[in-house]
Amino acid sequence: MDLRNRQRPYANNAIDRMTSPVSLITLPSPPFGISSPAEARARGDAPDAALELTILMPCLNEAETVAVCVTKALGFLRRTGVEGEVVVADNGSADGSRDLAVAAGARVVDIEQRGYGSALRAGIQAARGRYVIMADADDSYDFSRLDGFLDELRRGAQLVMGNRFAGGIAEGAMPPLHRYLGNPALSFIGRLLFGSGIRDFHCGLRGFERDAMLRIDLKSTGMEFASEMVVKATLARLRVVEVPTTLSPDGRSRPPHLRSWRDGWRHLRFLLMMSPRWLLLYPGLALLAFGLLVQAAIVHGPVVIGGIGFDIHSMLYAAGATVLGVQLMVFALIARAVGAVKGVLPLTPAFARLLAFFSLERGIVLGLAIGCSGLGLAIYSVDLWMATRFSALDPTAMMRYAIPSVTLMIAGAEIVFASFVVSFIEPSERPRERRGA
Repeated sequence: MDLRNRQRPYANNAIDRMTSPVSLITLPSPPFGISSPAEARARGDAPDAALELTILMPCLNEAETVAVCVTKALGFLRRTGVEGEVVVADNGSADGSRDLAVAAGARVVDIEQRGYGSALRAGIQAARGRYVIMADADDSYDFSRLDGFLDELRRGAQLVMGNRFAGGIAEGAMPPLHRYLGNPALSFIGRLLFGSGIRDFHCGLRGFERDAMLRIDLKSTGMEFASEMVVKATLARLRVVEVPTTLSPDGRSRPPHLRSWRDGWRHLRFLLMMSPRWLLLYPGLALLAFGLLVQAAIVHGPVVIGGIGFDIHSMLYAAGATVLGVQLMVFALIARAVGAVKGVLPLTPAFARLLAFFSLERGIVLGLAIGCSGLGLAIYSVDLWMATRFSALDPTAMMRYAIPSVTLMIAGAEIVFASFVVSFIEPSERPRERRGA
């Protein structure tokens, strides 16, 4: 099913993880009975040449399964006649996994920086193939059956995601917490926030065009790398498709590296941080609309609904909602601008126009206009007080002026100071309009 992604305006926030460069040591594997050029290239012994496919496996202490996975991957290359290689991105294994991978015929890349994302980023960088198909080295995915992924890549897909829910999950292959809550919930949130059509955001078996993946500048070092790849591919408007794949129980006896709640939170945190629209803008708009509506309804007198009275106390809480709504909208603007400058988020035409329009001077004028309207209400309430020779006033009457007055003055001040913050992004630093991350 073709799920060509559509970039959506204001789609998405970001505070990315800036990491230090990954140290790579490429260790060539000795030839073990290789007779054909394709197999030589698969082992990484041939000179740099135009390889079609790199099969990439991140590895950390997978001695029980890594040789099996490498053997299956090499078997796939032999069976299909694909010019390719098998690369194991070793993340500091201490159980002999590295030597077993070399003996099985893989090219091993040593990665010093720990983390699932670190291993894969370095492995992608070291890959020599035009396409890369990656999966864990725990034998939960069948490396001998990659035909569907390669076929889609050859047809022009830039990211091919496996879908375990469509292809089948064997008994015991996935914990119930992940199968019925974690993966469906996080995938749904990803589709909602970013407009992606992917049904299984966290399938470990996926293929992609190497150059396209390097262009979107993946940065995550941990398990959230899986979400980052899908999100950034969506924002960059890459051609993304999904193919059914089967998940089997892994072949290791030790517990998995994945920690359900910790890594689930890291995925959710990344999705929210990549979407200032949903995290900040929409809640801000809702709070602002609610606050203004309630204040407007109560400003002339109490409102009774179903026998329940709403008066100045409700008006005070509505004012708080209004102020918070303005703050969230301001934060959304700042987060979106910073994300675009850092190259984490695409600069959409609509947001580029907003940045061009939202100058410091215009922001100051807008903020002062709102603040002065609140000041005008404050002066009017003082005038009413003066008319009574500064005697005690009825609070239920005067608070109807005081609350909107304070609300407008605070909101105006926030806009003025937010204009200065946005102006810290110097014109020379402001990103030029582009379509994609």
